[in-house]
Amino acid sequence: MTDIEKEAKDYIAVCSDLKGLSALTIKAYKIDLKQFCSYMQGKDCFSKNELNKYINSLHQRYKPKTAKRKIACVKAFYRYMEIEDIIEINPFHKITLKYKEPITLPKTIPIESIKSILKFSYLQLNNAKSHYQYKVALRNVIIIELLFSTGMRVSEISNLKRKSLDLNSNTIYIYGKGSKERIMCIANVKVSRLLSEYIKICDCDSEYVFINKLGNKYSEQSIRNMISDYAKRSGVDLHITPHMFRHTFATALMDENVNIRYIQQLLGHSSITTTQIYTHISTNKIRHILEENYLPLYLINVCENIQLLLLAHSKD
Repeated sequence: MTDIEKEAKDYIAVCSDLKGLSALTIKAYKIDLKQFCSYMQGKDCFSKNELNKYINSLHQRYKPKTAKRKIACVKAFYRYMEIEDIIEINPFHKITLKYKEPITLPKTIPIESIKSILKFSYLQLNNAKSHYQYKVALRNVIIIELLFSTGMRVSEISNLKRKSLDLNSNTIYIYGKGSKERIMCIANVKVSRLLSEYIKICDCDSEYVFINKLGNKYSEQSIRNMISDYAKRSGVDLHITPHMFRHTFATALMDENVNIRYIQQLLGHSSITTTQIYTHISTNKIRHILEENYLPLYLINVCENIQLLLLAHSKD
């Protein structure tokens, strides 16, 4: 093991123990630093020229967003070595990093596709022939409702714990990326009632709200598979992901001229730059859905929904 590999291993240990980073982030750090150490075999890892060559190789090999993440990981590693007096001079201080990251507009779900998926999910609930089928269908309906009406990440849905629910005040305490906490109001009382019913019929000791048939946490991948399956079975000829519901939620807020700072807070974005991507989109998808007497749980006025969400935050 080279010196730089040893320091990278120590840095990962510090990130795991002290920084409170998620398992996925730690995994990405390990991959990125292993790749960096491998590239630097036999090279001067403190040379500005060698580092610039590595950075250029990342830009040539990966998409801008991926390259940016990998560079940020290495830069943070060198910053750690500088703070810990492992190195005297940080070569990154002499490197100018320029990113040409194209604006990629978030993909939202077409109106008709949303209708089809929601209609199918409620049909599954209404047509359930056993207690188990009903429980599964109810779970899936609630997940789709929460994805669409709160903009929660799939990881936040999967990791949602019972102790994070306050159904008396229709409130969810969400622990998102970077261990950041935010509060989300369940503006639709009917969704809150479905949640109460689901928890009652799930007779198990799991700390998680959504569980699989073994009583374990309903995983992120299982949610993705369920959404994809429901989309296909409802006749939607598109690749639908849980994150597209989040984009649709954010776009609806932007369409209603909600202050971008509120949207940032509701989505749990650490940077307003991330939220500003939605200023490039102008749609009225959700308004059209809500105006039609099509699905019982979506007969909510968008403005009232948003007002309830913002009212909950104004009290914090």
